[in-house]
Amino acid sequence: MNADEALQIVESQVLYRSLSPTERLIFCQSWEGKGYIEMARGSGYNSNYFKEVGSKLWHNISEIMGLKVSKKNLQIVFKDYQPDYIANSNELEDSPTYVQIAVEESSENDFYKAQNNNDALNQASSLYNQKSLNYIKFPSGPVPLNSPLYIKRPPVEELAIREVYKPGCVIRVKAPKKMGKSSLLHRIISHTKAREYKTVYIDFQEADNIIFNSLDKFLRWLCANVSRQLNLNPTLDDYWDEDMGSKVSCKVYFESYLLSQIDSPVVLALNEVNRIFEYPAIARDFLPMLRFWHEIAQQVEIWQKLRLIVVHTTESYIPLHINQSPFNVGRAIALPTFNLEQVEELAQRYGIQWQNTTSTQQLMSMVGGHPYLINLALYYLSREEITLSELLEKATTQTGIYSNHLRSHLLTLRQQPELSAALSQIINNDANVEIDAIIAYKLESMGLIQLDGNLSKPSCELYRIYFRENLPAKNVCESCC
Repeated sequence: MNADEALQIVESQVLYRSLSPTERLIFCQSWEGKGYIEMARGSGYNSNYFKEVGSKLWHNISEIMGLKVSKKNLQIVFKDYQPDYIANSNELEDSPTYVQIAVEESSENDFYKAQNNNDALNQASSLYNQKSLNYIKFPSGPVPLNSPLYIKRPPVEELAIREVYKPGCVIRVKAPKKMGKSSLLHRIISHTKAREYKTVYIDFQEADNIIFNSLDKFLRWLCANVSRQLNLNPTLDDYWDEDMGSKVSCKVYFESYLLSQIDSPVVLALNEVNRIFEYPAIARDFLPMLRFWHEIAQQVEIWQKLRLIVVHTTESYIPLHINQSPFNVGRAIALPTFNLEQVEELAQRYGIQWQNTTSTQQLMSMVGGHPYLINLALYYLSREEITLSELLEKATTQTGIYSNHLRSHLLTLRQQPELSAALSQIINNDANVEIDAIIAYKLESMGLIQLDGNLSKPSCELYRIYFRENLPAKNVCESCC
């Protein structure tokens, strides 16, 4: 194995991102046994900078691989390293090497000449950033598998991938809107496809409203959809029995037809399950049915083929009995917000070169680590359409970049006076406030507040300022006390 082959493994199967030009240079020259002083010579950077970047790179690789990786043992580690899974070729586009980046933009000879002067690294970095801008799209929907703008949130990805390989598992991914649930889901699916698992992706947003008219119609739609994605002809009438009922018929169809026809594990990914919450009659039958499937998988071998992934937004609330809900079984994965280091890394991937952490801290002081709010800010900053100071100054106004997001929350609050009253109490109080547990749960599920024990506070200054200006300042109602 040579340096380029090892580098490809790191980018496509370990870190799942494209390394920066500096990281690539450090990796490849460390592979050749060079020290930081030698690397820095002629680059325009001092060795301490290279050492700092290299130290962070080795730490990240070590954390993912589960063994100590350093510049001194690279060849030993990757000579024997066998990844737990084969990366999907579609997951990450072929990542250009340090040399290839510049060669794409200029002649090969010119680049090698440039390597001999102090502008070499700066030139390659500039070309790399120009190339990276091709990936930058307006933040909307899941982050594509091949996008360097996906930021991992350890140990979330590792837990999910490890869990999905367990027979009969249920993975529950939950978070407020625009926290990255679908992006994570697509990466879990990518891993299972790489292991040649059969995968079925159901997004309940695609279902017509008429599908939710009855449980029978809904389950037949589900079974037909699963059949086609497994390349099996839907034969529902052969297994559907009106006398047994829809739930039993659905179970028999899965057990006697779908699972029996497939030799490999079957991953059933259910996205936007919160859509079902809008139809309580269906939710009260369908969700406990999923729980029952998980329970019988502990006893019946054929059901161990099925791996369930249930994804839903936490804004939705349904008063299911705890023993009937599928959301208290299996592995629960709640997506955290970004931390300072993750926001700084994302800014670099957007091509934004902040000289210190001050700018990052200013942005996070306003919006916290909310992935969508952070991405939206970095998108506009990377396009140089607005400065950071201008963005922060207008953040809570009707002309700010967050106006649509804020109005959406405001509409929800105005439709639910008890939530509005409780949030008004929280944002107009300098100290943390204790409110009704169910109200606090709903506001936290919307991402508007953070809980510290029984006490509530706004999740970020953006919400505090905006809702202080747009919600009536009045005491919380008696029912919330």
